[in-house]
Amino acid sequence: MDLKQLNKDLEAIVLKKNELNALTYDHKDYDDVEEELHDMEDDFLDAYGDELEEVLDQVHVKIDADNDVLLPIAYVGAYYKPVSKNADGSQLFEIAADQGVLVESGKFKNTDTRLIFLPNPVRLILTTGKDKKVVVWGEGQ
Repeated sequence: MDLKQLNKDLEAIVLKKNELNALTYDHKDYDDVEEELHDMEDDFLDAYGDELEEVLDQVHVKIDADNDVLLPIAYVGAYYKPVSKNADGSQLFEIAADQGVLVESGKFKNTDTRLIFLPNPVRLILTTGKDKKVVVWGEGQ
């Protein structure tokens, strides 16, 4: 899997989701932006779906998740907050604690546990509670 291209494609989806979130339903461009997003998500699944499902399956086993693995696009959050730039000039994003797929885990009982993809660099983050975020897969690992 080409992680650099995966990162570019994931970042494009993140930016399109942020663009869509900035529009109201009655905005004249809402339907067009939403359709563009769905096309991007379909292309993302076509390009990376099988390989990312394997990654997600391995992570689910690693964290002792009781849930089934969902389509990889489900692990892309609804909104990413741009916060600063990385050393290479790429956008750094933060995610809220309520973003990502809720996972029931034998290793993290009685805590809100989620998995979410982030770009720049591409990675899968495990969040537990409101503050703890751990990279469980990604570029450089």
